[in-house]
Amino acid sequence: MSASSNFGGQCPRPFLQESLFPSDGGFVTGRFCMPISQLQPNLTCCLPCPLTDWVYSDGFESRTEIANWVNVVALLFSAYLLLSFVILPVKYTHRHYLSVCLTLGVVFSELAFIIPLASKPEQCFNEITPNDMKSNGSCAISGAFLLFGGFAMVVWIFLRALALHLQICWEVAMGTRSFYGMLAFGWGIPVIGLALTLSLTGVSFRFGDVCHINHKDALQDFWGPLLAFAALALVLQFITIGYCVQVYIKSLFDDKQTTNSSSQPPTYNGSMRTVTARQTYRRVKRVVELQWRGASIVLVLIAEVVFFAVVFVSMDNATQVNAGLLTKAESWLTCLAITGGDKNKCLPRAKGLVKTEGVVLAVLIVLGLSGFWCLMFFGRWSMAQGWAEFFRTKLFRKSEFVSADARRLSNDPRTYEMLGGAGPQLNIKTPDRALTSPRTREFDAVDTKQDYYNSTRSYITPVTSFSQPRPPTQHKDWDPRATHAGPMTTKEFDLKISQLPD
Repeated sequence: MSASSNFGGQCPRPFLQESLFPSDGGFVTGRFCMPISQLQPNLTCCLPCPLTDWVYSDGFESRTEIANWVNVVALLFSAYLLLSFVILPVKYTHRHYLSVCLTLGVVFSELAFIIPLASKPEQCFNEITPNDMKSNGSCAISGAFLLFGGFAMVVWIFLRALALHLQICWEVAMGTRSFYGMLAFGWGIPVIGLALTLSLTGVSFRFGDVCHINHKDALQDFWGPLLAFAALALVLQFITIGYCVQVYIKSLFDDKQTTNSSSQPPTYNGSMRTVTARQTYRRVKRVVELQWRGASIVLVLIAEVVFFAVVFVSMDNATQVNAGLLTKAESWLTCLAITGGDKNKCLPRAKGLVKTEGVVLAVLIVLGLSGFWCLMFFGRWSMAQGWAEFFRTKLFRKSEFVSADARRLSNDPRTYEMLGGAGPQLNIKTPDRALTSPRTREFDAVDTKQDYYNSTRSYITPVTSFSQPRPPTQHKDWDPRATHAGPMTTKEFDLKISQLPD
């Protein structure tokens, strides 16, 4: 950690003289430098890169890799969820495009932490300058994935909260137009936000081996819109929850008889247009039973995003070099100069400058838990049954065709093969005793047919048989006088009609 004396110049150890380093590469704004006019006019000294090595204890960088490995496991869970959505039938997964798109947004943010594990990027461009997206490819990719994934995750959280609010509170069914509109909005806004953020603000190594957004205009370009969508989603979620509570309370005091249980004829007050509080409660209860997973993950992920945003913004503001920060860090910087760069002796004086190590590690790990939450709320036990059925039917399915030779060798007379053409015919015997009904045996003597035993038997077509066309039968007109029946009066006819069942 000690700097080379060639670059120390006139600065006390461990500081390095800024004028000895070029300013044509890396994130120059990210240097931690301060003017020291007491030693020499226009002398600016900088702490060596990375800054986290001086404000946190030894091994902090290696401990930040815990968040990277947490994201590796979370990515496996997300991949399992997405494969289940794609391959398994809907009856096992109950997939919805809102769930699929939200999971994809989480996957992008997970990839931002996994890429550095493979690339092992160099955080510093030179001894005092951190790398940024222009000087390091891994920084550009990881930062872009993190910004896009975070933006997409928050936007799809907002769309889930909006869809649930419209469905419960306003009874609006999401159709085809809503589907395409939400797809365009849910992916278009993150793309626009990423383009503006990278072009106006950029990303660089701030802490850890994942690139984060820079300080310049970050609040207007990224954190402001992100927190705005999160706040809207939270407000919609609370309004929906409040509406459900209101409907539940009104149903407790609703004594009206609903149309489903009413035995009286429907009137205007009791028609289908009249919806009582108890009916509304049943409808809302049904929707909540189906959508409680989506409502829960909205609240959990919003809490994660707000936690990450608050911690990172406060850290970003605390590390910006200005007169106030130099005044606040004077005792710590003096300690480093006096001890010759022994940071362990000066760490107690740096605690008030940055967030504690536990908070930084917590925010990185919590952000990686998004994949676990997706599996917990979107995953179902029926998915395991679906995969078992998939492997059983697709991979271990037996052949549906049986060899004709095997059938010919069978001694079971009940077996048969549906094959045409040449080949030895089977001598299949029928049961010795044919089952005939007594009614059939009554008609026995006209048509002769040959049975399987080459014996003949006669068959008489019944008179009431309609298996072949017959000429129309001549019916005589009915004479009521032949039955000695008297004529029926109109009153008697009306009485008979009134006695018929409805």
